[in-house]
Amino acid sequence: MRMKRSRSEVFNLRKKIKLPHILFALAAFYLVIVCFKFSAYFDSDSSEKPLIRNYQLSEEQNTVVVTKPLIRSAYRDEISEVLESDESRLDDGFAPVDLRYGRLTGSILRQRRKVRDMSGLEKMADEAWSLGVKAWEEVGKDGKDGKVVGLVEGKQERCPPFVSISGDELTKGDRMMFLPCGLAAGSSITVVGTPHAAHNEYVPQLAKVRNGDAFVKVSQFKVELQGLKSVVAEDPPKILHLNPRLRGDWSHQPVIEHNTCYRMQWGQAQRCDGLPSKGDDDMLGTALHSSVLVSNVLSMAVDGFPRCEKWMRNDVVDSKESRTSSWFKRFIGRAQKPEVTWPFPFVEGKLFVLTIRAGVDGYHINVGGRHVTSFPYRTGYTLEDATGLAIKGDVDIHSAYATALPASHPSFSPQRVIEMSEKWKTKPLPHNPIRVFIGILSATNHFAERMAIRKTWMQSSAIKASDVVVRFFVALSPRKEQNAVLKKEAAYFGDIVILTFMDHYELVVLKTIAICEYAVQNVSASYVMKCDDDTFTRVDTILKELDNVPRQQSLYMGNLNLFHRPLRHGKWAVSFEEWPEAVYPPYANGPGYIISSDIAKFIVSQHTKRKLRIFKMEDVSMGMWVEQFNSTTPVKYSHHGKFCQYGCMDNYYTAHYQSPRQMVCLWDNLARGRPRCCNFR
Repeated sequence: MRMKRSRSEVFNLRKKIKLPHILFALAAFYLVIVCFKFSAYFDSDSSEKPLIRNYQLSEEQNTVVVTKPLIRSAYRDEISEVLESDESRLDDGFAPVDLRYGRLTGSILRQRRKVRDMSGLEKMADEAWSLGVKAWEEVGKDGKDGKVVGLVEGKQERCPPFVSISGDELTKGDRMMFLPCGLAAGSSITVVGTPHAAHNEYVPQLAKVRNGDAFVKVSQFKVELQGLKSVVAEDPPKILHLNPRLRGDWSHQPVIEHNTCYRMQWGQAQRCDGLPSKGDDDMLGTALHSSVLVSNVLSMAVDGFPRCEKWMRNDVVDSKESRTSSWFKRFIGRAQKPEVTWPFPFVEGKLFVLTIRAGVDGYHINVGGRHVTSFPYRTGYTLEDATGLAIKGDVDIHSAYATALPASHPSFSPQRVIEMSEKWKTKPLPHNPIRVFIGILSATNHFAERMAIRKTWMQSSAIKASDVVVRFFVALSPRKEQNAVLKKEAAYFGDIVILTFMDHYELVVLKTIAICEYAVQNVSASYVMKCDDDTFTRVDTILKELDNVPRQQSLYMGNLNLFHRPLRHGKWAVSFEEWPEAVYPPYANGPGYIISSDIAKFIVSQHTKRKLRIFKMEDVSMGMWVEQFNSTTPVKYSHHGKFCQYGCMDNYYTAHYQSPRQMVCLWDNLARGRPRCCNFR
């Protein structure tokens, strides 16, 4: 095991190395010149640090109260030319604004460091702050924009009942057909195309096995129903991933694969490989005489259709009935039904007509007028979420046509989900100490998710009694209309903290820092909890669990991961420069975890001193910070598997990936004294 040298050893080694005196003198002279000529780069005056301030309206005085600086950004190294040219941004003044909700904003002062000294994550954050400031300024001009005004005032825009696009139009763009208001039950999408002939594709893993022959024949394409992208650099949710593989599948057989991808996490694939769905054919003959078997068949089917139809395969011998049973059927005079077997529905170089129909329980895929597969709806989505049709791969698309579309969509008509009622408004921040501050990470267009939380677990008795305080933390969107509606929503409900940077997938860690700073600067809480806007939290159970922790004990509670290794290849790759160690420190899964207030104060202090190590995975970052704090102050690491990372389990503490409809169901179950899951879409 390689041991690190002590500082004294390193110093002694350096003394043994004798440099020529002339080089040493030149180096010292150069350093003096640089320090005098470019002293601005070494200026550490605290007055030059960028400040992000939090505005709140005091109900007693009806005035804007400016609290202590909330975020001292470690990422502001060189702002854009537009901001640099505006000298008014380089003072410490703030434009007088009337804000009735928490907001992080203010003048951003230039931190004098060279751009080349910044890490990739710092450059990304720097750009996001610059774009966010511009976006927030644009929101202030919404009175001049009729479209934005109409959106904010709740004027519902009608969407077309059908959408069509030609193959040429699809090719010129990003191979996406926009479905303005998503889908509804009964909507259908028809795609006409021709699969390409198989081509050679190099697979490095096969080079060693095949003595250098690492080429395989591949022909496949994908048709995806995608949702709205919430933040920059985050892949849009894949509500239906339909992947016909003519050639190139590991099974060496034609396959149609279905799946979903929610917040960049793939679900379990459904593969149709030419064999009928398990149990469908075997049970249909006898199901009519058994209610149990009927229920089993129906559970396998989707709206009465099998998930996978049968098609011809050259490697399968029909073993449905033996010769003896076939002879016996003929002996007793039972007629043998003729069986029609179909080929795989997609052929290289031949035209196909693919139809995707939205049913009651799932999507139904027909090719050439024949039902091929059905895919049940999965949790976390609604039909209206499918706002885009993407087609990519080895296929030429001639046309695409969507019919029976809905007239409106919640993300474009927020008044459908935002209920402007006094009973959903939050209370002002209490002056007395509280037990827990909960910060919820949310995205600009997640109107339905926030409203579902307001109507459900934010109505918990501890929150109503101001023993627990909850706030949503939302960054800005590239879409001006969404930012304008967000501003109205925040001003009315008083529970949103708007972060004036452009939302980015790899900058979620900034929101976590903001939660800690808001808790430290604005409330006196014993504990700080972070969760996502698709996380249902049993507040009463969390408080009971915290009662078992000694009050002076530093705490890190959640679903803890131990000895997790960073991935070095693929989409989630982490370079050695980003994380050189073999394993991550212990960290709690991001959907829901709790830290004690002393850890939150430590994070704020380190961030203020620009000593906080930032990592693109926010939950791992928290593990790093707690480990650093633990080196001087003992921390109790409390693991609970019922802080659910994926979905829900009965008697949960927090349930993740819960849709607004599931939130309401979970709340209703709790009202009946049953902390049970609601596993439907």
